Amino acid sequence: MSRISLLSNPLLLGFEEIERLIERANKGSSDGYPPYNIERLEAVNGEGETLRITLAVAGFTRDQLEITLADSQLIVRGKQTEEKSRNYLYRGIAARQFTRTFVLAEGIEVRSADLSDGLLAIDLKRLEPERLVRTIEISGRK
Repeated sequence: MSRISLLSNPLLLGFEEIERLIERANKGSSDGYPPYNIERLEAVNGEGETLRITLAVAGFTRDQLEITLADSQLIVRGKQTEEKSRNYLYRGIAARQFTRTFVLAEGIEVRSADLSDGLLAIDLKRLEPERLVRTIEISGRK
């Protein structure tokens, strides 16, 4: 059975990479942990738009978190290890690992990451693309 894509319209040329990015985003973690917010921050000093991803990572230290950027994907990983020295009577807070992946569009740059009060905030900057208009010369065929 062949799959018909939204971007398979013959008038949309060269959008194969976008289609692959959409598929990659759909395959991302569907577990829902950790919860996160994405917000748009007000532009400062006429700079481009700033986006902030905030993940609730209570119980994780800086050493247990890893943020990588690879092939247009922002990957946030958390790794906690089980403490064998503790004897729990009740265990409601699990030591768990996670991977959360965000697919970034071209022109989005990761600026900073900050961990405070159990919230990991990652700031992204959307760079304004250069607008290029050019006239194409029409030549005659012989």
